[in-house]
Amino acid sequence: MPDLTAEDLKQLQHSIMGTAPSRVFETGASRDTEHGKLDYEAFLSPAVLQRYARFMHKNRQVADGSFRDGDNWQKGIPQDVYMKSLFRHFMDVWAYHRGGGDPDAAQDALCAVLFNTMGYLFEELKDA
Repeated sequence: MPDLTAEDLKQLQHSIMGTAPSRVFETGASRDTEHGKLDYEAFLSPAVLQRYARFMHKNRQVADGSFRDGDNWQKGIPQDVYMKSLFRHFMDVWAYHRGGGDPDAAQDALCAVLFNTMGYLFEELKDA
């Protein structure tokens, strides 16, 4: 019997077992395909998430000098509060886009837009 390639093995498995096609690696290990699965690694940028985390960490300190938990926002903030803040920060981003200014301040404003957008969506998903 001739040696079967990984592709031959995959097709044989699919035809015999009626299973979804899978990947068979040179080592003989197999996994199902990535078809139809969410690709978080492709959808997100480590650089953006790192900058966002620095922004969030910087804003953990409250007026009395103490620090709130990083997930404090998940306790619930009204959506109208998120919306008003989102608009203020969007205006900062738009002004930067139109006329320049400080890139660090613009990045902070973009992070604030992300925060308010995600917070609004978080509340929306909680209610769904």
